[in-house]
Amino acid sequence: MPDFAEPLARLINEFKRLPGIGQKSAQRIAFHVLRAGRDDAAHLAQAILDVKDKLGLCSVCNNISDHELCLYCSDARRDPAIVCVVEEPHSIVGIETTRQFEGRYHVLHGALSPLRGIGPDALKIRGLVERIGQGEIKEAIIATNPTVEGEATAVYLARLLKPLGVKVTRIAMGIPVGSDLEFADEVTISKAMEGRREM
Repeated sequence: MPDFAEPLARLINEFKRLPGIGQKSAQRIAFHVLRAGRDDAAHLAQAILDVKDKLGLCSVCNNISDHELCLYCSDARRDPAIVCVVEEPHSIVGIETTRQFEGRYHVLHGALSPLRGIGPDALKIRGLVERIGQGEIKEAIIATNPTVEGEATAVYLARLLKPLGVKVTRIAMGIPVGSDLEFADEVTISKAMEGRREM
């Protein structure tokens, strides 16, 4: 690593700790901060501190919120009988951009991964079971990622939730719209065949 003044080297190292940021990107961001005005740097620092100090988890669904209830749980227009279960808060954004889902959410904050020591107790599953036990939820849509961990989590949740009398569904997976079949791997094509529907 080139020699930088200690404060700049420290800033570069902090940026490198962020996901997806390597040495070159960290240097570019650090030099941008260096060139920016003091007010801009103060706004950035305050925004980072505000995220740590002013955000928490929704008391119902575990989404990130600056109030006791997130904007989805507090929205009376959303259907409380349908809950979409996701691994992380940022997964909600992808679902919301479709403008198709009008229910509520439940965020697990991870997926089952025995190899990494993540079992059911490490996830926010208990709150989901309690919500279903209250009787308002009629369908749980499992929208975990199409990974080994996501699939294991989906299977675990289905086995746990079905005996509670709730309909458990899994989001469909397969060939993305606009892609070519020849570029799809066998697992993707297999999932697409399993999820086929009548026309």
